[in-house]
Amino acid sequence: SGRFRPQMMMRSYFSKKYYGSPMPHSIFFYYGFAIHGTNDIARLGGPASHGCVRLHPSNAATLFALVQRAGAANTDIVISGW
Repeated sequence: SGRFRPQMMMRSYFSKKYYGSPMPHSIFFYYGFAIHGTNDIARLGGPASHGCVRLHPSNAATLFALVQRAGAANTDIVISGW
């Protein structure tokens, strides 16, 4: 939980921790945690990694573009517990 700022953005990234899994439109916000797209759409809504926020690829691309346009300094990422 917490409030974060984007630390790094990668249009195309592959996980070093999870067997080279694709992480399109990654917005890294805390160590290895990121908001990113996934090709495994059927598993959206369930746990699949160490804590990343996974989105439908088109939603991830839209968010990525919005953050690029607004700038990291003007973007807050708020994660709250269940």
